[in-house]
Parts: sequence; structure tokens; C-alpha cells
Amino acid sequence: MATTRPTHAFKTPCEQCPLRALPTFREFSRDELEFVSKFKRGELVADAGATILVEGAHSAHLFTVLSGWGFRYKSLEDGRRQILNYVMPGDLIGLQGTIMGEMQHSVEALSPVSLCVFERDKLMTLYNKHASLAFDVTWIAAQEERILDEHLLSIGRRTALERAAYLIAFLFERASRLKLFNGRKYIPITQQHVADTLGLSIVHTNKTLKKLAAKGLIRWQERACEVLDGEGLKDAAGWEGFGESVRPFI
Repeated sequence: MATTRPTHAFKTPCEQCPLRALPTFREFSRDELEFVSKFKRGELVADAGATILVEGAHSAHLFTVLSGWGFRYKSLEDGRRQILNYVMPGDLIGLQGTIMGEMQHSVEALSPVSLCVFERDKLMTLYNKHASLAFDVTWIAAQEERILDEHLLSIGRRTALERAAYLIAFLFERASRLKLFNGRKYIPITQQHVADTLGLSIVHTNKTLKKLAAKGLIRWQERACEVLDGEGLKDAAGWEGFGESVRPFI
């Protein structure tokens, strides 16, 4: 059974955080790094398929993804779900529960995931004493809104082929910037994940993905999508990709 478990004994010092070496993230000042080191309370690991946060639950913690893939989703009473977005290293999760009092969506691990754990109650200290980090949290929230805008546009106005191409191109570009690929470029999603993201039936999704494969853009594996042509996917979606080069994280 998929589980989450604390790994305080294996805490990664913020000074040695592997994300800091990636050019996609901005560097911390000495004071910021010292604060974040004290703000962090430990680490959590989750197996693939584990639920990290549950819609309607209250959490005493915020999390930054240190490694692995996950996704945010909402469910209807009959079990149907809508995947809202995907989470990757550097993403902050649980902020909604801090502001709203309870989570309005759930978060599940797509692959084994490790997370940095922060105490929610100390978030106001960040706002009171570190304006630059407070701006970073605001930037992260605004970026999430921007991504959701693009996803909504895709579901509402792109064709099924364009939707699928956009989703895979979006995940591929994000993962490439984070250097998540080691050799072959596999995205750890199933066709059911794609269907739940795009609002399509599994049959329609399968037919659409076969069209992308026939164009030489992807190759579908049992539980993963191999990207063969990232630029071709963007062209098929009519999507220009990300504009920003450096982003913050906590």
C-alpha cells in the first residue's frame, strides 16, 4: 500500500539542497538561507500513489517538493476526478490550507516523492521579517494561477489533439528545466492521468495519443510517456512555452 512517512534522520541541510544548483531557481541571500533552514522541520517521503494532502483536511505543515512527481486534483462524490496541475521539485504545496483553513484539493504522488516540511504557524514570521521571501510566496501563488489559466484555456478551447500535445509539452518543458530526465525522456503518467487532466474519456484519450505517436512526437509505454519531439509537441499545441528563466522556491 502506498504510504507517507517522516524521514527526519535523513534531513537534507538547506545549504546542500540539490535544487540550489539548478539555474532555474534564484539564489538565497545568507539571511534568507538561515531563516529557511530554521523554518524547515524535517522531511517526508511518499511512495508512488500515496496521498500527501487530502481535500477538506487541515494540515499543520507546508511542503516543498524536493524530488519526484505528483499532481493536484479534486474529486466528485462518485469518484470522478479532475487533475488540476502537476507538482515537481521546487513547488510549494499546502499553502491553500494555510490561507483558507482547509485544503480545497488533494495531492497524490506520481512517483516516489520527498518533501521538505515547514511549520504553517511560522509562515507569518516569513511575512514579517523577510519581505523578499514573502514576495516569493506571492510569486509562486501567482504562477500557479497563471498555469491554471492556461490549463483552463486548453480544456475550453483547444481540440483534443492540441490539449494532449499541450499537456505533454508542458510537463516535458518543466521537467527538462529541472533536469528530471536521465537518459530517455519518460514522463511518469498513465493514459488515465491524461484523461483526468483533459476532461476526455479514456477511449478518446487513447485515440488522441495514438495520433501524436503516429506523428513521431511521443511513444507510449505501460505507465509512462516517452517524449520524442518536445518542439513538435509545442507546435502541435500552438503553445510557445515558458518565458521566465529564473524562479523562486522556499
